[in-house]
Amino acid sequence: MSVTTTITAAEINKLRQQTGAGMMDCRKALIESDGDFEAAIDYLRKKGQKVAALRGDREAKEGVVIAKTTNDNKIGYIINVSCETDFVSKNAEYIAFAKSIMDAAITNKVNNVEELNKVKLGNETIADKLNEQIAKIGEKISVSKFEKVEAPYVAAYIHGSYRMGVLVGFNKENEEAGKDVAMQIAAMNPIAVDQSEVPTETIERERNIAIEQIKAEGKPAEMAEKIAAGKVNKFFKESTLIAQAFVKDSNKSVGDYLKTLDPDLKVLSFKRVALG
Repeated sequence: MSVTTTITAAEINKLRQQTGAGMMDCRKALIESDGDFEAAIDYLRKKGQKVAALRGDREAKEGVVIAKTTNDNKIGYIINVSCETDFVSKNAEYIAFAKSIMDAAITNKVNNVEELNKVKLGNETIADKLNEQIAKIGEKISVSKFEKVEAPYVAAYIHGSYRMGVLVGFNKENEEAGKDVAMQIAAMNPIAVDQSEVPTETIERERNIAIEQIKAEGKPAEMAEKIAAGKVNKFFKESTLIAQAFVKDSNKSVGDYLKTLDPDLKVLSFKRVALG
């Protein structure tokens, strides 16, 4: 720990809002972690505290999330046209504006936000149209999130009032699976399709946290590795799509559900964007 690290009240409050932990616990976690938020969250977890997982979708504030595929369902897009207040995001004109940006993305088959901003809507680029909206509405507005999925069959799903969008890529067409799996992803927020796609550093992080939790409980060191392995397996079941309990029937996994529809049906990839 660095003796020069200064932790502000704002940083403590931010960590508290993200994790739900107490103020003093958050302060200590940030001090011990030299102000590193990820490390502070790990510190709290190692101490046995139940904290909220830090997800990328916390970055979004307000706005409209649109998910849509090309007519042949081979390519899917998600965009988040963000703004500062829900008063703006719920406006019908703003939603229509976001949909027009999505249609431009599909028509031009763009690959990223930079390409999308250069596409023309009428006589002006999307970047110019966004600037017009900023001047008109008086809020910061941008395409803050952009995701694209290509596969033999892509399903798109919008959850709530444009609060979340999901894309799922399959190896073959199956509309029923597309709808159900997209809803599963929306509800359960998996981090990967299956265990093989979970980054090694994530697995090691979960394992180390589990070992520290076990030690904190006063259990013998020789038991730590075995118990930790069980905790990591539980993490896979809760956090990877195919292993998760199917939301429509918790007696089977998502993988089991897919087999009932078609033994050869596989999820290739997925994307999920939500307002935080």
